[in-house]
Amino acid sequence: MSAPELVSTLTRNLAVVRDRIAGAAERANRDPAAVQLVAVTKSVEAPVVGALREAGARICGENRVQAARGKIPACPPDLEWHLIGHLQSNKARKAVELFRCIHSVDSTGLIAGLGEQAAKAGKVVDCFLEVNVSGEGSKDGVPPEALPELVAATRSVSHLRWLGLMTMAPLADDPEAARPFFRRLRKLRDMYAAGETGSALSMGMTQDYVVAVEEGATHVRIGRALFEGVHAQTHH
Repeated sequence: MSAPELVSTLTRNLAVVRDRIAGAAERANRDPAAVQLVAVTKSVEAPVVGALREAGARICGENRVQAARGKIPACPPDLEWHLIGHLQSNKARKAVELFRCIHSVDSTGLIAGLGEQAAKAGKVVDCFLEVNVSGEGSKDGVPPEALPELVAATRSVSHLRWLGLMTMAPLADDPEAARPFFRRLRKLRDMYAAGETGSALSMGMTQDYVVAVEEGATHVRIGRALFEGVHAQTHH
């Protein structure tokens, strides 16, 4: 696929996703501009990320610190990077260096480590607390009853800015199956958020982002829908 064809395909895919986000937001009487699209780039190399930026993406999400270390320096410098995958405490320093926002904070130890590294770097890092709303053993995140401790810990760390909560719904063929889990996360948010602090919701992926936006998502993490039609040779 030539570079112009790649940009054209990605531009078209972005437009489809944004139209669907706008439709879902309007059905929920929400402003579509209140929903941030995080383009999940874990499956593509830096040249495709560059084309995606040219197509109009602004925020990219990576799952692993190690993979991002090599990729981010080769991508356009004006992209904002979010870490959306599980983060081990021993990678806190590198995560603070690479990412503007971390969606997967799930322990008091990680909160302390990120706060310490952010202070050393002289920067403030945005974060979401990851909640395992479904209770599935295969998913990361804390159970809802552990949230008060994490919220308190995050609020006590000056160099972390708590944006809100993140979850992943169970995989299902029917997007409607995700709705109860997104609704539960929103209710948890309403219990713990104080004004602007903690009011954001990172939820929804390719298979269920429309439902997530209807239920209040402020950040949707989308990969597959953006890269439809992009030839396999541009992937790993």
